[in-house]
Amino acid sequence: MVQVEVKDKDEKSRKTHPMTDDGALAETDVPDGGSEVSEGNEEKPLEKLTRKDLLARARELRESAKKNYELYLRSQAEVQNIKRRAKKDKEEWVKFSNENLIKQLLPVMDNLENAILHAKDDNAVGPLKEGVELTLKGLRDTLEKAGLEEVKAAGEAFDPNFHQAVSEQPDETAAPGQVIHVLQKGYTLNQRLIRPAMVVVSSGPGAQESSQAPSNE
Repeated sequence: MVQVEVKDKDEKSRKTHPMTDDGALAETDVPDGGSEVSEGNEEKPLEKLTRKDLLARARELRESAKKNYELYLRSQAEVQNIKRRAKKDKEEWVKFSNENLIKQLLPVMDNLENAILHAKDDNAVGPLKEGVELTLKGLRDTLEKAGLEEVKAAGEAFDPNFHQAVSEQPDETAAPGQVIHVLQKGYTLNQRLIRPAMVVVSSGPGAQESSQAPSNE
């Protein structure tokens, strides 16, 4: 058997391998870690990199940072576009939120205009009154469908949450604090008060009339 010398890639060491008579290398035991496969593919620590390697790494990081910054700018531009679209959509929604209600009120306006036209006839007082009453009923029905409700006031106990007292008057038939007159109706929209009822409250039987209204607190 002939001994031959084999140089590794780094040419830093020489290994002797036996060779058989037919020219083939004989099988030998190779210790762990003695493989001739280069480990150069593994990432080296920074302290072991050469100046050339460090410059190459810096160029790679610069390119990566540039790409990430471009992605950031595009994402910020997209966010601004989304905000602008949302703001525009909101403005459009607020602008036309009452469109359906207005459409339902147009017939009421038409009926009132027709009533004014027919009011020029002296003999049309009865039909005019009836027409206005029907128009008012149609208006009330339309507003009720939109969530409008009348505040109960006449004969009710004074409630500062829904009533605004204008004055007190003595009344033999009403208990103190009871609403005896409604000067202006109050309304709620979807159970939220939008206008309190202006009322006159009883001060009880035999009491002196007072212009001071009870506290609304």
